Amino acid sequence: MSESEAERRNSTRQKSFLQGRIYFNNRRSVIDCLIRDISTGGAKLIFSQTASIPEVVELYIPQKDQTLRAHVQWRSGEEAGVAFRTTQAPVVPERRKPAAGSADLSARVDHLETEVAAIRRMLKRLRADVDPEAA
Repeated sequence: MSESEAERRNSTRQKSFLQGRIYFNNRRSVIDCLIRDISTGGAKLIFSQTASIPEVVELYIPQKDQTLRAHVQWRSGEEAGVAFRTTQAPVVPERRKPAAGSADLSARVDHLETEVAAIRRMLKRLRADVDPEAA
C-alpha cells in the first residue's frame, strides 16, 4: 500500500482472518471471501479466484452476524478494497411487492425470519456458555 492510500483512510485497519460473503444482484448472487483487514471505514477482501463484483455490494460477516453496505474502491486480481457507508444501518434485503392477497403471508414470513435469526443467535450464545472452548 502506498503512503497516499494510508493517508486517505480515516481509521486504522486491524488484521483479521474473518470469513465473509459478498451479496449482490438483489441477493441472488453470492461470493465467499476472506476479510484480511477491517476497520469502521472499510476492509480488504481476498477471493479464492478472480471475482467480478459490482461497485456496490453487501458484505456479510457470519462471526459478527453483521451485514454492511460496501463500495468497491480498488481491485487487483483476487483482492479488493471496500469502503463502508459512513452512516451504517443494517442492510435489509429488497423484497418484491407482494401480489394481491399475499400481504398477510409476506408479513408472516418476515416475522418468522426475524424469529429464526433471534433463535439462532440465542442458540449460539447458549452453546458458548455450555462449552466456551468450542465457540
